[in-house]
Amino acid sequence: MSMTIESTTLWMRACGLRDLEPGWGEVALLGGRQVALVRVSADEVYAVDHLDPHTGAPVMARGITGSRGERPTIASPLHKEVYDLATGECFTDPALSLRTYPSRIVDGAIEVAIEAEPEVAA
Repeated sequence: MSMTIESTTLWMRACGLRDLEPGWGEVALLGGRQVALVRVSADEVYAVDHLDPHTGAPVMARGITGSRGERPTIASPLHKEVYDLATGECFTDPALSLRTYPSRIVDGAIEVAIEAEPEVAA
């Protein structure tokens, strides 16, 4: 007998776009995960893990937003590691990476794609 484990991606509503100020982050609890939502412009929002990859502290929504060229970034408020908001790549320490989540704006609301717990099918 063979078993297959399937995971499903769910788009979860986090908040209204107007609830976030450009240049700032906020935290949303989505599917049991703390996700930092960062609005960088009028219609551009990124979703990343709220846990700092270096320390494990839940602080990334309080990070410092900026850019490296055309790439929007967030710097950890603790040790100032700088991460690409789109890819999670760490510019200051290649051994670190920040988990990112797909996000979109639908009818004025921010939605984030979260993987649901895998289901085992027999």
